[in-house]
Amino acid sequence: MHPIIIELGGFTVYAYGLCIGMGAVLAALYAVRQGKKEFGLTVDHVNNLLLLMLGAGFVGGKAFLLFENPEYLRAPAQLFSGSGFVFYGSFLFCVPVLLWYLKRNALPVWPMLDLVAVATCIVHGFGRVGCFMAGCCYGIPVDAAWGVVFTNPVCQAEPLNTPLFPTQAVEAGFIFLLFFVLLWLRGRRQFPGQLFLLYVIVYAIGRAVLELFRGDLDRGFIFQQLVSTSQFIAALIVMIAVYFYRIRRNANLLSRDK
Repeated sequence: MHPIIIELGGFTVYAYGLCIGMGAVLAALYAVRQGKKEFGLTVDHVNNLLLLMLGAGFVGGKAFLLFENPEYLRAPAQLFSGSGFVFYGSFLFCVPVLLWYLKRNALPVWPMLDLVAVATCIVHGFGRVGCFMAGCCYGIPVDAAWGVVFTNPVCQAEPLNTPLFPTQAVEAGFIFLLFFVLLWLRGRRQFPGQLFLLYVIVYAIGRAVLELFRGDLDRGFIFQQLVSTSQFIAALIVMIAVYFYRIRRNANLLSRDK
């Protein structure tokens, strides 16, 4: 694909970073509009929250990337050269920071998590488009006409000039579909926090399945290339999210019966 959009002298615009930036702007616009409507959020609230999320996501994503591939210790600069992030690293760093910010500013936690879930789909979906452009998170070789062939030597996909399963494109489509489902459910949710918990559960299941078609074997495994780090984390997150989903749903049913 096209991992580099512009390269002039020492100035380089990477496709991945550009996609993340576009997604962040659109997510912020959605959060401002919906947050003001639902909670009376100010632009400052959204800007501060966005900066915190981007900062925590950056640190967490890069930390997990380094954890999965210690080779970056030999060339730390490569971490900041369009190499991407590990989503669950960003997620696990962002959630506690988000909860801290909501508590500190006396904002409703579960309703705000619903808003954040929809906004996250925007950034996340664009991020996967960036992965597709950069060639990271690539799939296994396939003997099919729909396989994606990467030819640019700057791409991270391996091997080049070989049809690969389009894991990045499939995941991007999956996330954008989930985005529209959450939008549809927004006015039909049964309890605050339902959208966030559904996002976490559905994405984790989809991600665990897509991991089976990933070809980048250096992404980190728990059990000798049988269970990837992301699959292991996804399983834990599903169990925790299902537990909270049942608690929130039952509490809602009890409140209706009273």
